[in-house]
Amino acid sequence: MSNFEMKKPKYQTMSTLKNKLEEKILAHRPRTKRLAKEYGDVVIDQVHARQVVGGMRGIKCLISDISYLDPYEGIRYRGYTLPEVFELLPKPEGAEMPYVEGLYWLLLTGEIPTRDEVEELILDMNNRRIIPKYVWDVIDSFPSESHPMAILSAAVMSLERESLFNIKYRQGVPKTEYWRSTFEDATNLLAKIPLIGAYIYNKLYQPGKGHRFPDPSLDMGANFAYMMGKDKPYDDVSRMYFIIHADHEAGNVSAHTGHLIASSLSDVYYAVSGMINGLAGPLHGLANQEVLRWLLKLKEKYGNQVPPKDVLRQYVWDTLNAGQVIPGYGHAVLRRTDPRYTVQREFSLKHFPDDPLFQYVSALYEVVPEVLKEHGKAKNPWPNVDAQSGVVQWYYGVREYDFYTVLFAIGRSIGVLSNIIWDRALMYPIERPKSITTDMLEEMVGIKKVEEQV
Repeated sequence: MSNFEMKKPKYQTMSTLKNKLEEKILAHRPRTKRLAKEYGDVVIDQVHARQVVGGMRGIKCLISDISYLDPYEGIRYRGYTLPEVFELLPKPEGAEMPYVEGLYWLLLTGEIPTRDEVEELILDMNNRRIIPKYVWDVIDSFPSESHPMAILSAAVMSLERESLFNIKYRQGVPKTEYWRSTFEDATNLLAKIPLIGAYIYNKLYQPGKGHRFPDPSLDMGANFAYMMGKDKPYDDVSRMYFIIHADHEAGNVSAHTGHLIASSLSDVYYAVSGMINGLAGPLHGLANQEVLRWLLKLKEKYGNQVPPKDVLRQYVWDTLNAGQVIPGYGHAVLRRTDPRYTVQREFSLKHFPDDPLFQYVSALYEVVPEVLKEHGKAKNPWPNVDAQSGVVQWYYGVREYDFYTVLFAIGRSIGVLSNIIWDRALMYPIERPKSITTDMLEEMVGIKKVEEQV
């Protein structure tokens, strides 16, 4: 009998997290109301023409209390840096990486949970893992050549009929109570999506091995590894991967897509399915694939023995001079090495320091930043999360590039779902920014007047 099963009588009603969340929500609502009522006309930012035509980059127009991307410290979850998160969150006995469920607690409440609180949440989420047969049928109906992200999006979308929020909305519950059913939907989906991801992997890449049912004695990371057919320490790899990818402020494509869809009061299944679709784009979630392709091409050229620094340096320069970028380096906001890279690097140094592909990553870490500084076009010459993440998966046998973004999506859903719950709790309105025409923008910046004078 598992630890979680033995403790079941103690946690027959899962109320601690929801009760704590309610306390936080009631305390926070007056702050939002005051900002809108008393300070609604205060100017907090300026918008430049380059931002209007450049994807709204850097415009301060969203709120996310879940995470903040500090240019020098990297992602902060509820104010905690990644090193603090990995140090403070409770860990399974004998594990290196914290419970993923503990991060969900932190993102929702802003507090580091106790071990008892995390174990209670694990039990509750284990009870939410049951997936209707029609979802498996949806997955099985896809051709084996299908992209796993398309299957994941469809599988999540098919769960929409299970939405408790839709039932409560039709019953006419007050707006102040929307968050309650949204919390149930979000926690249900978060419990199910790792199972769906593992099932997709087995269908596409391990046909004939059969479907592993979840183990009720395991937490999210360990259970995902079990369903993938991976031995230790892949359970820690899963925990690490899901935690570092959980959120990245509200403005990136996947997070913003989820928030935008949910702002119309679409349920979380619509929103997360849309989030997955945004993440599937090559400019967002596919970057780790490009890094691995580039590394394997480099390794194919020089073999298992990493060449001297001057040879690597020339290879990097040749890549840049050919008009290509160095995948895995640079970031729109960060101005130092991405802490998500560092977490994975430290794990790799401990578990497979002599792996040839990892040695290439380490050697590039000593060469690429110097070259990019000399090149002069990169605002941030340091490695980001993608420079390392594909190598870790590759070492542990997950070598199907297309699946890496599914792993990303499972992790990112944690932050997006947490944000949606809070969006409902604070009763934020539907998002509706104003657009203008190119003619209008040219007139605003003075182009029309100059042309008339000429």
